[in-house]
Amino acid sequence: MKQEELQAIASQLKHPTGQKGTEMGHMMNETNINMTLHSIQNLNIISGNTILELGHGNAGHVEYIFQQAENIKYYGLEMSELMFQEARQINRNYVSQKQAFFSLYDGDIIPFQDAYFDKVFTVNTIYFWQEPEKLLWEIYRVLQPKGILCITFAEESFMKQLPFTQFEFELYTTQKAEKLMEKTSFTIIHKETLTEKVKTKTGELVDRAFTTLVLEK
Repeated sequence: MKQEELQAIASQLKHPTGQKGTEMGHMMNETNINMTLHSIQNLNIISGNTILELGHGNAGHVEYIFQQAENIKYYGLEMSELMFQEARQINRNYVSQKQAFFSLYDGDIIPFQDAYFDKVFTVNTIYFWQEPEKLLWEIYRVLQPKGILCITFAEESFMKQLPFTQFEFELYTTQKAEKLMEKTSFTIIHKETLTEKVKTKTGELVDRAFTTLVLEK
């Protein structure tokens, strides 16, 4: 593939737009579903929790969150106008029942008051964080004391095999991610790396290693 094509894929993954973006949203939801479920499972959601997700894509997984416990509220923040619209459409029942709330944000400032959330999670967004340390402190601010943050990402060993990740992506090993967390007041209470088989664009199966870091405020 040409440089421009690879750059276009990287841009769409970071910020889906247009018809291609809608397709990318569906594809991301499918290919990342195991990672997303792993992140959600590590939140240990209980009744009455208020949950925030950063960069939810088309949010096809939100139904699974509501299956975890009664009386929970889900808030999703997204930088892509298209994914914001798609997520609202896919989850319109939860939106109309005022159980799910979607908003746009700039990727840096979380537009909620201090200690608003019990749990926060984000899947495959860490590569795009403009100011990672600053964003982590923002997440820290909006979490309640003893609140939980799950960050799930594909390991650098896998990601660097994808030709488009040379553009716009900051790749992470578990070690590099842990070093970043150590710059904040979060405590890492659990980490787990799993390997799954995923299909490449050409249809072959490859191993993808991904990690979930579980942090406590």
